[in-house]
Amino acid sequence: MAAPGFKFKLIKRFWQFLIGGTIAVFLLFILVSFDLFGGMPDVEDLENPKNALSSEILGDDGTLMGSFYLENRINTAHKDIAPCIFNALEATEDVRFRSHSGIDIRGTIRALVALGQDGGASTLTQQLSENLFYRFQKPSSKIGMVMQKFKEWVIAVELERRYTKNEIITMYLNTVPFSGISFGIESASKEFFNKSPKNLQIEEAAVLIGMLKANHRYNPKFNPDKSLSRRNTVLEQMNKYNFLSDDSLDLLKAKPIKINYRSAEMDGMAQYFKFYLGEYLKPWCKKNGIDLYRSGLKIYTTLNPKLQQYAEKAVQQHMPELQSQFNKSWGKEKPWRYVTTRAVIPGFIESALKRTERYKGLAEEMGDDSAKIIQELKKPIKMTVFSWHGDLDTMMSPYDSMAYIKKVLMAGFIAVQPESGHVKAWVGGINHKHFKYDHVNRRARRQVGSTFKPIVYATAIDINQMSPCTEFPRERTTFFSGGKEWSPRNADGKSGGVWTMTKGLALSDNLITAQVMKSLGDDAPEIVVKFAERLGIEANRIPKVPSICLGTMELSPFEMASAYSAFANNGLWVEPTFLLRIEDKNGNILEDFNQPKTDQVLSAEKAYMMFRMLENVVNGGTGSRIRGGKYAVEGHIAGKTGTTQGSADGWFMGLTRNLVCATWVGADDPTVRIRGTLIGQGANMSLPIFAYFIKAALDDKSTGISADALDMPEGFNLSILDCSKRAMGGELRPPVNIPGLGE
Repeated sequence: MAAPGFKFKLIKRFWQFLIGGTIAVFLLFILVSFDLFGGMPDVEDLENPKNALSSEILGDDGTLMGSFYLENRINTAHKDIAPCIFNALEATEDVRFRSHSGIDIRGTIRALVALGQDGGASTLTQQLSENLFYRFQKPSSKIGMVMQKFKEWVIAVELERRYTKNEIITMYLNTVPFSGISFGIESASKEFFNKSPKNLQIEEAAVLIGMLKANHRYNPKFNPDKSLSRRNTVLEQMNKYNFLSDDSLDLLKAKPIKINYRSAEMDGMAQYFKFYLGEYLKPWCKKNGIDLYRSGLKIYTTLNPKLQQYAEKAVQQHMPELQSQFNKSWGKEKPWRYVTTRAVIPGFIESALKRTERYKGLAEEMGDDSAKIIQELKKPIKMTVFSWHGDLDTMMSPYDSMAYIKKVLMAGFIAVQPESGHVKAWVGGINHKHFKYDHVNRRARRQVGSTFKPIVYATAIDINQMSPCTEFPRERTTFFSGGKEWSPRNADGKSGGVWTMTKGLALSDNLITAQVMKSLGDDAPEIVVKFAERLGIEANRIPKVPSICLGTMELSPFEMASAYSAFANNGLWVEPTFLLRIEDKNGNILEDFNQPKTDQVLSAEKAYMMFRMLENVVNGGTGSRIRGGKYAVEGHIAGKTGTTQGSADGWFMGLTRNLVCATWVGADDPTVRIRGTLIGQGANMSLPIFAYFIKAALDDKSTGISADALDMPEGFNLSILDCSKRAMGGELRPPVNIPGLGE
């Protein structure tokens, strides 16, 4: 038996250790609270993690269309969170939350005795302090981690002193991570159930609260079985602590998990627009000292969610079919061709590879041995590539993948409200995950082809006081510019007869367009360019040469939609805009952007003539396919097709009385050609996207888009449009009307 003295010494040392340890912890606690072991964050600053609030992108009706964030976080008020969420959280994470003062002594002792095997001792308040403190610094050493734990305790006590329990638990739910980039209950509710936290059912709340133990392991999308098991554990905890009856427990446990997943990584629609908007706002944010990704801004845009949805759907409807046509037309042949000889461009893929980071990296390792590097790039590796049937996991060499990607056709679509200049839809490509380049914005320029012809016609109608029925000989004419001659011809080589401007535009005749250009005199290029710049085309973008009448310059869909808007708006050009205003997180307006520039470019009468002439393009002209077949779009629609040399680009401009749309389709590299005029023309490449879009927009009356006739200017003489008595097919033949012309 142990001597009594030894027992006494053992007991004495135990109490000395216990009391001494308690005093040491207390003193350390006091010293930490006085910042003697590094600065403490200000609790008032930590109350609301303002430096990590998502900035929201809102549509014209207030709908959330996307966010800018580092952590996908939107703060939610206590009243906007369902009670079952609080119940599930307390039952699972901190059942004594309502009774302790930030530190659960009983739980701490239990954790120490069991060495943490029965669960940790951190209260919700301590976890909140950890969430907030983590934002300022993350210790790398064990000593630092211990000191941080003491700091978290200090913050927890301070939080309990300053805030009510409801405020603390709400702050916790607004800061805790639920997935890789979704922070807070609002973001998590929308990501997994596509609803607000106020509308979550008990079983749904249990799924989200269950994820707090391990975000990925209990993620219902990636690990549904484990998530179900964890959800049921949460429900059992709720039942154990009387938040849930026995009957309700059995009923809810029997339910499967049904998620309505909305990926936070693809937050909202209009991905191309979101990226462009972020770049556009960088100078503004820098000027105003604002962090776009942390400040909780509300960015009100002009985009209409429904029209955006219809535009994205239209692209998805048409492009797989066009891609299939393209692939079948070329088969195993290479589509990168010289425009004149149509011969294959040698070394095309090798040149493309040399611009990649992969090639540059290999060059550093292997030296400047191009043949050796290309040989290395021809070795198959595992990769995921885009396909219209979903992402394709395959074995493919970087060389072959480059060839594969170069054959993928892209698209760009923009819709603008001509009266206000508001951009209503913006689709910059076919898939933002795989193809980041935006084909809509001002820098995304491609050759516009015949879509520029109406600008030439409008210039002549304005300057020369011509009418739609003004006649021109359908003959070749010669221009002299820079010591060179230029004499355009039609692609089919046809000529002869006398045509009106109406017919020439409807059938996109090059000879008539050249004659119209010639009528403007020796300074025709300068006159047309000046007119185009008044329509929103960037100054000095268009070369002052005669060939511009056939659209040889490169412009963007944004600029083309801008230029056509005056035709549907009584001749008044309104600068396109996509921003209305920006507010801070408290609703204060930081800046109002809805102050566009305007210019009365044409009279209302001349703009009306142009719109009516463009209607004839779809009423029997090159855009007539929109009226029949699977499209069968009805109403007063105007338009213009455009195809560039070598069929590298296909365009369609579509107009109604209150919407102007520009559509472009082609490969990223303009040397990739569409084979044959059957599929390689704007009417086949781009028109279908507009047709699908406008049909959906017109069917949905809530969009406000109308195909009613354009309002005729007061006092307008309709006989100006009646070309039925003019020569339409040649001097020696009786007049022939194209269906729809002369209406």
